[in-house]
Amino acid sequence: MFALLNFVWLALQFLLEPVLPPAPNGPASEVHSVYSLNVSSCPGYSLTSLSETLAGFTANLELAGPSCNAFGHDIPNLTLEVIYESDTRLHVNIHDANKTQFTIPPSVITLPPVPTAAYHGTSDLIFNHEPSPFAFWITRRSEPDAPPIFDTRLSSLPPTPIAPVITDDLSTALDGFPLVFEDQYLQLTSALPLGANIYGLGEVVASRGLRRDVGTNGGTGTIQTMWARDAADPTDENIYGAHPIYVEHRFNETTKRAQSHGVFLFSSAGSDILLLTPPMSPVSLIQYRLLGGTLDFYFFSGPSNQQVIEQYGALVGLPTWQPAWGFGFHLCRWGYPNLTVTREQVKNMREADIPLEVMWNDIDLYHALRDFTTDPVSYPADEMRMFIRELAANHQHYIPIVDAAVPITNNASDIYDPYTRGVELDIWVKNPDRSEFVGEVWPGHTVFADWFATNAQMYWTEALRNWSESGIEFSGIWLDMNEVASFCSGSCGSSGNPSLASSHFTERGVGAGGQSGVDLSSPPYAIHNGNGPLYVKTMATNATHAGGYAELDVHNMFGLMEEKVTHHAVQEILEKRPFLISRSTFSGSGKWSGHWLGDNWSSWAYMLYSIQGVLQFQIFQIPFVGPDTCGFVGDTTEELCNRWMQLSAFMPFYRNHNDKSSTSQEPYMWESVANASRTAINIRYSLLPYWYTLFANASMYGTPAVRALFWEFPDEPELFAIDKQYLVGHDLLITPVLTPGASTVDGTYCIFPGRGQTIWRDWYTHEVVNASAGTNTTLDAPLGHINVHIRDGSALLLHAQPAYTVAETRAGPYALLVAQAADGYAFGTAYVDDGETVPPTPNRTLTFVARAGALLIASRGDYRMEQKLESITVLGAATQIPSAVRVNGQEAIASQWEFVEDMEKLVISGVVLDLNEDIAITWV
Repeated sequence: MFALLNFVWLALQFLLEPVLPPAPNGPASEVHSVYSLNVSSCPGYSLTSLSETLAGFTANLELAGPSCNAFGHDIPNLTLEVIYESDTRLHVNIHDANKTQFTIPPSVITLPPVPTAAYHGTSDLIFNHEPSPFAFWITRRSEPDAPPIFDTRLSSLPPTPIAPVITDDLSTALDGFPLVFEDQYLQLTSALPLGANIYGLGEVVASRGLRRDVGTNGGTGTIQTMWARDAADPTDENIYGAHPIYVEHRFNETTKRAQSHGVFLFSSAGSDILLLTPPMSPVSLIQYRLLGGTLDFYFFSGPSNQQVIEQYGALVGLPTWQPAWGFGFHLCRWGYPNLTVTREQVKNMREADIPLEVMWNDIDLYHALRDFTTDPVSYPADEMRMFIRELAANHQHYIPIVDAAVPITNNASDIYDPYTRGVELDIWVKNPDRSEFVGEVWPGHTVFADWFATNAQMYWTEALRNWSESGIEFSGIWLDMNEVASFCSGSCGSSGNPSLASSHFTERGVGAGGQSGVDLSSPPYAIHNGNGPLYVKTMATNATHAGGYAELDVHNMFGLMEEKVTHHAVQEILEKRPFLISRSTFSGSGKWSGHWLGDNWSSWAYMLYSIQGVLQFQIFQIPFVGPDTCGFVGDTTEELCNRWMQLSAFMPFYRNHNDKSSTSQEPYMWESVANASRTAINIRYSLLPYWYTLFANASMYGTPAVRALFWEFPDEPELFAIDKQYLVGHDLLITPVLTPGASTVDGTYCIFPGRGQTIWRDWYTHEVVNASAGTNTTLDAPLGHINVHIRDGSALLLHAQPAYTVAETRAGPYALLVAQAADGYAFGTAYVDDGETVPPTPNRTLTFVARAGALLIASRGDYRMEQKLESITVLGAATQIPSAVRVNGQEAIASQWEFVEDMEKLVISGVVLDLNEDIAITWV
């Protein structure tokens, strides 16, 4: 059945696809005819021996019957490695015994070493297995009777055969669930609880929201394809990045408590990950279908969502430290035709009194659309230098774009050093015949840096340094088109001749080993790439990299590797924290760069989608993320831009950007948008110490800066699907308007978490919200107003006088806002340093602890804070006016404090307190 359905599906794919050039290594049918395209006869594997190690054990797996050769050649001998890496992380790696399959080199992602201590007796995760057919399942030591968190046993999965679960996609027919391990196809299936709460697996704009569609509650299921792709944010398709990690949140109906765990597949292979629930099945399932590599899994025990995310960060790398100025407002457009227009934006923003921290330029900056250049007429280098230095003198910054493609020279008189220098250093990706792989992007025929090449770092640093010294004195770099994008389908040929196809190549090199007889361009299993064949609009999959790597195996890591070399280059050039924003990302990218959500659309739907996008990337450990505010593609409207400028002020990366064919959308274009922007940015800049502390915790511990409601309130199932509201850190609830023509936030989605046990106060008025426990609430939200609420038990250090730039704001005094819980308790911290030096650097941590009638501030560290604390507001301080207020034991005079009885608010002002010292405040 599966064979027939798959054949029909492949035939339909052929009929529906546009006419394309031949695959770069010959007709696929010649290779595919030897495969059954059917997993039902695959025998699985048997475990034949097991050897214990200090950290776990290793075992041999042997093919349990005749080869099925479904979508490749069965590999008869596998190795199973089980390593208890900590009490919260379990590593299960199934790989070919001969180690010829591709694995991610440690030069790309450096993972922690194998532990020297034994954790198998204390780990909360326990590996269980059956020997024949081999299957495994993972359970919790703390809950031995609970269902497994991952379970590949056939007895746990629904009976097969199963007709296509997604009825219009024949590839979702399921004829069996054996372990399949072939050179070009790997498959593994695990049972999930029926209707499981799954989050992650991206990058994607998911039409069903942050919680992934597993095929229940009216859904059809999900096919998440891992293949980096240049596409303008389509829904439910693969786009710019690949992140094969998910978090599952399980609620126990008996105990009414929830726990979370994470599952990460450490693989760069092109793949489909299916989330399905077959009809009448008692379980849902997840199925991995890979085009190569190995089955290298990591399991994280949590048990909270925050802990799962932190545990993932500890594995792949914690997020890079952001410079303080990066939290300011950024402005860009593809379509500023010259420096005069670019300079006008800075002037107009200043005249409108809308804070502008960073001015950007898109490819309009370039001469002939070439990287590392400036147009001599539109953007003269000397004038650009003067402009950028004017920005710097006003505490502002400048960021240019860098596309991944570098153009080739057209003739002997065409002088373009970035290309010729790359030839000298031998850093371009090659065709199989060792000629340069040639693509096509904005400047015409182009080449692409091979990040595996020995001289790649030297070349990239030199190119960026030369550009900076020529006049483009950047503060950071914007990396675009790095999936990579190419307008050719495969190779344009050699020496710019698009008629010359790449030569036949059938070895999949991994340095010391290789595989023969594989199809690098059109693997027998067709993953659900939104562009169809894998080589469409990107590099040919048989392009070769230094070390013998095929593009098919390393495609998903191009963005990550470019981010890494750019990070090192910018840090070396500027001797400060690098600021990078990149489009294509992979596991570990957050260690080097931030991300923007790509070429979104100017619509209300995409404003909503930006929330799920920001939350996704918290899971992916790339917390510094945000959308193109007001939308990139299409014309925005005054109302949409008004609401979006407010919303994005409460997201980590805050940039307004659109394309050259759309109407102008700078925030000064409409007075209502200007007013809304000023208000929102004023709040954002007052909150900069809070944002900065959140990202310090992200960089030190992997703690997510932006959070879904249920991450903080895990035992409230009504929150599990909410992605129209979110939390900034632990303390601030953001409730935006997401529909046109609204003057309220619709009660159908506005909820205050905590079920009546949490006190929420309005940011603007400090009044307590009157909301019923666990039910939806309608809030007033006139145009220009975004609802922000403060959670009880919080203590927020603020900038008392938000200014035009981040530097000017940081130079001003501090204020402290404390929102006490019903018992008087509140807690908060603030991390402070100079905002730009690469850590480790002098720093100071302030800890705020409030009890009934008392507030203590502990100050620890070696960074000196010159700015003083000049006001303190305590919400929920007392039910009646205090008789006295004391600061460090001295009674404050009456003019230094006031008490608003109906709001239980104590305000202390007229003080100048040194935050380098401990401070005690009491009231009785």
